Amino acid sequence: MNVLETLPVVGAPEETQEELDLDVLAAVEQRVLWLATSMIHHANRVRPNPSGLKVGGHQASSASIATIMTALWFEQLRAEDRVSVKPHASPVLHAIHYLLGELHDEQMTTLRQFGGIQSYPSRAKDPGTVDYSTGSVGIGATAPIWGAISRRYVSSIAGSSAKGRQYSLVGDAELDEGAVWEALMDPQVPDLGELVWIVDLNRQSLDRVVPNIAAGKIERMFEAAGWQVITVPFGRTLEGLFRRPGGDALRARILDMPNAEYQRLLRCSASELRRRLPGADAGADGIRSLIDAIDDSELVRSVRNLGGHDLGALRDAFARIDDTRPSVIIAYTIKGNGLPTAGHPQNHSSLLSVEQYETFAAEVGMDTGSPWQRFDPFSAEGRLCGRTADRLRREPIAAVVPPAVPADFGRTPSGTGTTQAALGRLLLDLTRSAPEVARRVVTASPDVSSSTNLAGWLNKAGVWSTRDRQDWFDDDPETIMHWRERPSGQHIELGIAEVNLVSLLGELGATWSRWGQPLFPIGVLYDPFVERALEPWSYGMYAGGQSILVGTPSGVSLAAEGGAHQSIKTPSIGLEQPECVSFEPAFMQEVEWMLLAAMSQMARPGGRSAYLRLSTKPVDQTLAAIPADPAARERRRRQTVAGGYRLRSAQRSAATIVAMGAMVPDAMDAASRLAVLGHDVDVVCVTSPGLLFEALQSRGGQGEGVGWILDQILPSERAAPMVTVLDGHPHALAFLAGVHGVPARHLGVSRFGQAGDLASVYRYHGIDADSIVRAVLDLTE
Repeated sequence: MNVLETLPVVGAPEETQEELDLDVLAAVEQRVLWLATSMIHHANRVRPNPSGLKVGGHQASSASIATIMTALWFEQLRAEDRVSVKPHASPVLHAIHYLLGELHDEQMTTLRQFGGIQSYPSRAKDPGTVDYSTGSVGIGATAPIWGAISRRYVSSIAGSSAKGRQYSLVGDAELDEGAVWEALMDPQVPDLGELVWIVDLNRQSLDRVVPNIAAGKIERMFEAAGWQVITVPFGRTLEGLFRRPGGDALRARILDMPNAEYQRLLRCSASELRRRLPGADAGADGIRSLIDAIDDSELVRSVRNLGGHDLGALRDAFARIDDTRPSVIIAYTIKGNGLPTAGHPQNHSSLLSVEQYETFAAEVGMDTGSPWQRFDPFSAEGRLCGRTADRLRREPIAAVVPPAVPADFGRTPSGTGTTQAALGRLLLDLTRSAPEVARRVVTASPDVSSSTNLAGWLNKAGVWSTRDRQDWFDDDPETIMHWRERPSGQHIELGIAEVNLVSLLGELGATWSRWGQPLFPIGVLYDPFVERALEPWSYGMYAGGQSILVGTPSGVSLAAEGGAHQSIKTPSIGLEQPECVSFEPAFMQEVEWMLLAAMSQMARPGGRSAYLRLSTKPVDQTLAAIPADPAARERRRRQTVAGGYRLRSAQRSAATIVAMGAMVPDAMDAASRLAVLGHDVDVVCVTSPGLLFEALQSRGGQGEGVGWILDQILPSERAAPMVTVLDGHPHALAFLAGVHGVPARHLGVSRFGQAGDLASVYRYHGIDADSIVRAVLDLTE
């Protein structure tokens, strides 16, 4: 229960927003800063720390944005709005939650404690309302862009309108991240008028005062991307000085001085300011006369009066937002504002000493022995907190149960085909066999739709856009892939930006919990670029997004492309990624089973994502030997989605060849040749190393894997020397030799490749049939 719900109702008439006394808001701001600072102080100076390991926190970074967040939460936000908070402002967010009644006193003592408030805002782990998990710089900042697209997308399914702004609170140093500009340059973004970014321009990074952060450059970059730019450089006190004689020179002096010089002024006494501030340019005499006319306290206060710490200036900035296009508010701030460490170049992770904390407490009229204090509910500040809590209270969203996903369409591919081609066919099959499921499928790709066999699906489902756009090639008989862009389209095409792709997948995969509308997002990219996309995709999973990532084509089987496009480590990624199951099919039928199984685990509590590694290697589909008997077919399907199956069983096995994906035909070829040599062998087709590893762990009481699959594919009575082979790094399958402790050889790709025909490339890496035969003979003779 919200703590404020227990407070008495006050019958006094409520002030309107326009009438709200800024002094009341300033008092709330000061309390927010105190609470945020105290949370960090308690975690580091009060709470027992037996290990002695640094706990940390970011008091200066929190102080930098406390005014902005107070103005936003207590005046601007509506229940339908969503906010991404810069990672180091987590304590400010929780301080606000405390004043709004979402947190209790004891929770305020748990910052960075196991099971307590997280270091950075976490939608999945924090007790208060967190809209976006942040912490990976650049990824959390851009999340509202993809959140806005996702919200619009699900609105087209639900038949409702997407309401509310999407705010992103960003530190200026975070703008160095390439992910920020990749996202801003996406062609859909200029149409997203619900986006509002607020840049906390404090000119400092972790290590130093950044010498070349220039607001003018940032303004021009946002403007070039089609954004409205609102700059809030100074507060009302300083603006008042600028209107006096000598004020123009003072404005120019402050704007033109290097960042480090301004930061140094923040550490100066009044007498030092009088000496340093005028400078040596032509306007120095006018500046000197101007500051000679004001007293010391006003001088010190004026120099620090930047727009990001002036509630009135921020209120005016919010009033100027144009909701027809994205907007950015660039607010000048001071890192550590209001604290003894304000402006210090190394204050990023510094902590107030006990003495400094006590001094700060005295300045703001608080008690260090009892830091967790709300306002009297009958006070103006208490009434403001109560009204804000009421305004931001969200009604529970009724969740839509995802449609049942079929396990098998009952058809068996024939002839020769590739697992990559199977993906496009499956998506079309969904529209015919499971239309309710297909309606909730949304695909995305970074400019590789045509080269990854998505053309048929794209023509059928259409391309999503914020508005209808004309397809000028619709009547061209030689155009086979059509870009019919409309708000009801089910494919989202992005530029060549893999980070954008997986960031979008993360948000599309969270709509079931955000808006109650389940989706099945499927992203397709070239497998070599999975590594580039991994960190933001992983972060999306951490934040609760469930999606499918398809890497295709993969491995050195893309022989002619050369070493630059030959993925080696991605099987290991699939094996190791938390909250994700990886699959690598050898045959087209397996793609269907795997994708359907992955979808059935999505859009629900406890669900997880999936990664499919596909290939363009043509394979004879009869090698799969899919059973015709329904029960036997279902047994094969269950084994396939559990991690693997036995493809060939010898009468008296001399060895076991364990192969995965594109290498299965070569393993079968090697097995036939070995039989001629008098060495009959088993062949096991691995479909998911990760699931098999989970099964092995569960045997020892670690984890909850499905142990039966190992008994079926590697029964103890058939234990024999083992050769593993895959088109990727060999360690991804090496653990399987430990199931029964058998001698083993592990074949795979462990060096960069080069262009060539398939046989030459396989021979170069030692994964061809000859290499498999030699490895078995080495173990058995």
